[in-house]
Amino acid sequence: MQTLSIILFGILTIISGISCYDVIYAINAGGESHVDRHGITYERDPLMGKVGTASDYGRTILTINRVADSDKILYQTERYHTSNFGYDIPLAGEGDYVLILKFCEVYFNAANMKVFDVVLNGEHTVVSDLDIFQQVGKGTAHDDYVYFSVSRDRLYYKEDESEVRNNKIRVEFIKGYRDNPKINALILLKGDLENIPTLPRQKASSPDEDVYEPDPVRPVTMDTSSRVRSGPPQPNPYYMDDSSMMLLPIFIAIGAFFPLLFCLCKL
Repeated sequence: MQTLSIILFGILTIISGISCYDVIYAINAGGESHVDRHGITYERDPLMGKVGTASDYGRTILTINRVADSDKILYQTERYHTSNFGYDIPLAGEGDYVLILKFCEVYFNAANMKVFDVVLNGEHTVVSDLDIFQQVGKGTAHDDYVYFSVSRDRLYYKEDESEVRNNKIRVEFIKGYRDNPKINALILLKGDLENIPTLPRQKASSPDEDVYEPDPVRPVTMDTSSRVRSGPPQPNPYYMDDSSMMLLPIFIAIGAFFPLLFCLCKL
């Protein structure tokens, strides 16, 4: 019996470690192909020699905070442009997605030097006035997580929707009022998005400061009213208020008391 329990525990451990999401698209912007520590393959930047400038200036920073040394290359290479630029990203049918945008400030030493927006599918501003240095400082990885869903050739982001054409979407980096837009790497995942790979929380720079980047939380706004539903929402069958939970032990005690009393009277 003990051996069986150990075997079952091992099987559950293996199953829990299996990723329940699919990698749809991943690129190392401004760089070559790279396989990260999660086994995800980031392809060579498809815009090489086409749009913008590929840069590996980030290699001058030997350590990228919040990232293992084996994956720091994803934040050391980048693509930037003096105007707007973007990538066309293939989808894998209907379902829930998360687009992870990877950034790292490797050049500027102050805030308000590089500020830009990110727009999804031509209509949704998913990141507004991004100032990487202001968010995390220099030489520190910063990821933005963009959750959306696709149904019947429509993309749903928060309360908005847009058309999906040829099973592709586009992510664009929009030039702002400070310097040029950029991206270090990006990845599109689909499926069970509860256990996606994320950066560790950033520690506060001093005991008196509460400066950290929170873990990404899947927004409830993914399931918007504009999506097709199978029926009206149903009440939670497992819900029980606190008062009923407090009365339950009393009912059990009363139920056990009367049989016991009956047995004593028989004696």
